[in-house]
Amino acid sequence: MGVETEFGVTAFRDGSPVLSPEEVARYLFRPVVAEHRSSNIFVDNASRLYLDVGAHPEYATAECDSITQLLNCDKAGELIFDRLSRQAEEALANDRIGGELYLFKNNVDSRGNSYGAHENYLISRELSLKPFSLQLMPHMITRQLICGAGLIKKNRFLISQRADQVWEGVSSATTRTRPIINTRDEPHGDSHRFRRMHVIVGDSNMAEPTFALKIGSTLLVIEMLEAGFEMPRFELDNPIEHIRDISANPTGQTVLRLKDGGTVTALEVQAGLLGAARRWLEQRPDEGTPNAEMARVVDLWGRVAEAIETQDFSRVDREIDWVIKRKLLEQFRVKLGCDWSHPKLAHIDLAYHDIRRERGLFYHLQNRGLAQRWTTDEAIEAAVAEAPQTTRAKLRGRFLAAARDTGAATNVDWVHLKVNHPEPRTVELLDPFATEDKAADELIEYMLNSPA
Repeated sequence: MGVETEFGVTAFRDGSPVLSPEEVARYLFRPVVAEHRSSNIFVDNASRLYLDVGAHPEYATAECDSITQLLNCDKAGELIFDRLSRQAEEALANDRIGGELYLFKNNVDSRGNSYGAHENYLISRELSLKPFSLQLMPHMITRQLICGAGLIKKNRFLISQRADQVWEGVSSATTRTRPIINTRDEPHGDSHRFRRMHVIVGDSNMAEPTFALKIGSTLLVIEMLEAGFEMPRFELDNPIEHIRDISANPTGQTVLRLKDGGTVTALEVQAGLLGAARRWLEQRPDEGTPNAEMARVVDLWGRVAEAIETQDFSRVDREIDWVIKRKLLEQFRVKLGCDWSHPKLAHIDLAYHDIRRERGLFYHLQNRGLAQRWTTDEAIEAAVAEAPQTTRAKLRGRFLAAARDTGAATNVDWVHLKVNHPEPRTVELLDPFATEDKAADELIEYMLNSPA
């Protein structure tokens, strides 16, 4: 598994923006370019850091094989970018521009421009991706109920930030039509054994339990489909038809049309999949994410479904992003005596996603115990420097460390490790689960023993 997160970026001085987003992004990446002569690199923890189209800083986690490992790696990306932002502020001051730099882990800016939070799941090449994706689609369009980030738009509160931004169910396009699942065939591994399922529809999450539920529920559904496990089949007539209606309806009662002429509500889809996941846990192999951790996912999933059904959110209002945010905004609405159009609410909505620990609104809530944890600060900090040790990322991390220590000229991508001098040598890592590789060991030894 892996996730890719694009961040919104801006800089303010005395309440007014300084420079364009493109110029701010260049300041953010100045130390990266100075050290690596590129704005597209792999960092110490074997994750990818780069500047994407549209001046969006992006962080793609290393390969992970458990939910908490992935969460730690994702949160490590926030710390890496926050530290770069502090260096950028120093550079702005030195250049007599000044200002504070802001990075937002959300999906829509104040002008309505959107940017993504993508998920990647490794599946077997034996599966036909499009039919498999269509079977997964009922979960993908309704899971916003359990893991949306929340958003104020057009004078109302929506559950999901990304629901308004997708236009197709399954497609090979990414930006033109923004499908829920992208079928472009980039396995980043042995193409005879693996496929990469690229999910585009998800919201960026600040709350750790929400992230765990988003990834965990999806992983469980994928596992059940791969195993041919008995589960409800909701064949939707038009999967994309009601995704925006679901986002606008926190009761979960949006009615979806089925191919057989029947109907089902969005909450009924989630309840049916939840019931199957509970049964699956009774026989699930204890591999990758431990069953004990999956049980935590299913417990939270059940509590969120119950909260939506009863409209009593008190048992999940410190764990689910859109619930946490809506509760906070409602408190301010009462205090201000206003509707959803008040500019103060829009400011709170955005400030929730500020990744700086001592300034961001979400982190103020977390520090006060109003947002629960799934992991620890110590585990996140460790993930900044160390690659996941149970996947191919371990080898990439070792290679990157040796390159840093020796100053060797190298090239790295998800599959390849290359030393450029004195004689170019390349190793291909086609198994994402391999933590040991003789050829990689020999390449690292070659790099360590070669003259600078």
